[in-house]
Order: sequence, then structure tokens, then C-alpha cells
Amino acid sequence: MNNRKKIILIVVGVVLLSILVTVGLIAEQWYRMEVCNYESLDGESHGYYVYPDMDADSLLTLMQADYQVYSLRDWRWHKKHLLYTNPRPGYYRFPARIGDKHLIRRVQQGIESPVTITWTNQVRTREQLAGKLAAQLLLDSATLVSHLDSAVYMERYGLNKETAVCMFIPNTYEVYWTYDVDQLFGRMKREYDKFWSKERVQKADSLGLSREQVATLASIVESETNKHSEYPQIAALYLNRLRKGMCLQACPTVIFASGEFKTRRVLKRHLAIDSPYNTYKNSGLPPGPIRCAQGSTIDAVLNAPPTKILYMCANPDFSGTHVFSVTFAQHAAVAQRYQQALNERGIK
Repeated sequence: MNNRKKIILIVVGVVLLSILVTVGLIAEQWYRMEVCNYESLDGESHGYYVYPDMDADSLLTLMQADYQVYSLRDWRWHKKHLLYTNPRPGYYRFPARIGDKHLIRRVQQGIESPVTITWTNQVRTREQLAGKLAAQLLLDSATLVSHLDSAVYMERYGLNKETAVCMFIPNTYEVYWTYDVDQLFGRMKREYDKFWSKERVQKADSLGLSREQVATLASIVESETNKHSEYPQIAALYLNRLRKGMCLQACPTVIFASGEFKTRRVLKRHLAIDSPYNTYKNSGLPPGPIRCAQGSTIDAVLNAPPTKILYMCANPDFSGTHVFSVTFAQHAAVAQRYQQALNERGIK
């Protein structure tokens, strides 16, 4: 083989090698951009909260605790090529394997993953509700309280500050972490209207109560006992009192008025509180719920059985149940035994 042929073969080899190297580099770039530059260490997806003050590399720092980054060089090149500056705030859950382009596009465009928010019927006040929501969203509690307290704002939803919590029926809801107040309240109003089906509204109408009044009564029922089996009877008792124009005389409303939520015994000083929530002084329902009532308890009110009971007292055996009575004489006898049991146990 002469020198000329050798040179040609060498040149061809170099060209082919250059092509192979180039194709390999292009293939790697494509793979890292489109398929996988991040692979989770445990094979699971992972989610991250991106706050407004986070820069472009902050998310990468967070991800490196859960993901192997195969090529930081490719990441930097792709970030520059795709004009990636700072991520938009939000909650993002990424799959176990993801390429640079898909990651960057999601955080650039704010394509968030949903989060779940939840609270229970232990939420009694607007301030407590705001605190629960703020702990799960980007919103701050002060902003939420100011809107819940605003008569003008709550009027948008057919409510006022006293009935505002009616719209927040305890459950688990899927939302976006960056919801603003309007988005959150709009979503909860849709859920509220969805819960209040035509059938439920008709049942409330037959009781002569609005949706908010039913929720208010349900909140009192829940506050009376942890025994769910007693909810229908307690609901029926208070409905009977409302029909007769009697004061509800519900101890939980007095406790709510006092703000002493840990008290175990209602005293004369509690009964003397001047508040629209004191149902020993005021007839009818208080102006709003004394806790976020559960949907199942609202249904217990709507489906309360026909009964003549008008009185109840905590069972003197401290079983957590109640003794229900039709006449005041029956009730007074049970109440006396209960007060004696409290004194014997030194409960004040």
C-alpha cells in the first residue's frame, strides 16, 4: 500500500471517528435534555416547594439530596440554551427520571403539582382556620384572617364573618400551593355549593333553616359529644327547642363566647357572659358556627329523627354519653346526680 492510500485511510478514519464522537456527543446531549439527567436515588418521585426568593440553582441544590445529577456540564449548557433564569414559585413533584428540558420548562412556566390541604372539626375560630390553611399554602394567616373578617369580601360568597367558616367543610382538598386568596375562596365556594345538593337544600328548607343555620346547629351538636351515635338525638333535641321558641341552652356556645375552650365545667360566670353566642341568654341559633362542622354532622341535622326530647345531661357515669329527657323534672333529677358526681371528683 502506497503512502497516498495510507493517508486517505487515515483521513477517512479520522473523519469517521469525528463523526462518531460528534454523534455520540449529540446523542448524549439529547438524552440528558430529553430523557434523563436526574435519577432519584430511591427510584421514587420527589416534590419540592419553590419559594419566591429562590434562584435558578436553589432547586438544583434541593434536588441533589434525592437525585443523582449525571452531568452538571450539560445542565449548565441546557440552562443557558433554554434561557432559564429563576423558577416560578410553586410545588413541583418530579418523576424518578427527568431530563433538563422537561424540568426547566415546568419551573419556567409554573406547571405545578397539586397539593392536598386538610383540617378537622377541631378548628373553632377564623384565626385557627387561617392558621391551618397558611401552614399548608404559600398564603399568610394575617391575609386570610383579614378576608374572613371582611363583611364586604365575604358578601361575594353570600356569607359574613360569622358564617365564613361554613364554607370550609372539613375534608381533604386538592389545590395548588400558590393559590391566592380569591382562588382559594373560589375553590372552597365551589366545593361548598357542590356539597349542598338540591336534596340537602330541600331538607334544610323543610326544617325552616338556611344552609348556614344548619351548619351552625351541626357545629353545636359536634361540640356536645364525641359519640357520633348521639348526633341524631342531639340534633333532634335542638330542633325541637327551636320549634318551641326555647333557648337552646347549649353549653358549648357559652364556652365559645368565653374563649375558654379547655374548660370542663360551665359555671355561673360563663352563663352571665353578654354575647350573641350565649344561648342561655338568647333564643334561637347563634350568629354562626362555633367550629367547622363536618359534612356527616350536617347530614345528621338534616336527617334528625322525630322525637319529643327537649333536655339532655352528661351521663353521671362519665361514659361520655348523655341522658335524654322529655320533661324538665326528669332532666333535673339527672342533672343533680351529674353535679354531685362532678363535686365528688373535684372537677371545677
